Amino acid sequence: MLGILTRRAMQSRAVGWEAGRLPFRPVLAWLGMLGLCAAYLQGGLDKLFGPAAAIAETAALHVPMPALATAATVVTELAGSLMVLAGWHRRLGALWLAAFTAVANMLANAWWSVPAGPLRTAMENGFFEHIGLIGGFVLIVIQGSSVRNR
Repeated sequence: MLGILTRRAMQSRAVGWEAGRLPFRPVLAWLGMLGLCAAYLQGGLDKLFGPAAAIAETAALHVPMPALATAATVVTELAGSLMVLAGWHRRLGALWLAAFTAVANMLANAWWSVPAGPLRTAMENGFFEHIGLIGGFVLIVIQGSSVRNR
């Protein structure tokens, strides 16, 4: 009953943002996607222009064939980000980055395998921050290119 009353009250005064009309929605949506992709763009470019350090970082995670894995990471971070930002197969790009982030997160932020202390805390925080990125990409997969003002 309370839900019905609350819904009716909101409908009776639904104007502006309450009615789902968000000013500059496409711009805000794109800026939000840029925020999600920023670390991937920066990381991909760093790895592209500093391959020796990138391969060493990948090797330190005990990933087989670190040079090939690093090359795949560069392609994933840059191509996936550009797909999301350009709107070209946006859902596929977001899904690609979400899956990549899930795998990379398990490899790089395995906090459960580190003894208690500052390193474990930092890794745990990083792990859950990456879960948030995955969630953002999943929302893009669900919403797709629907960023028009409603």
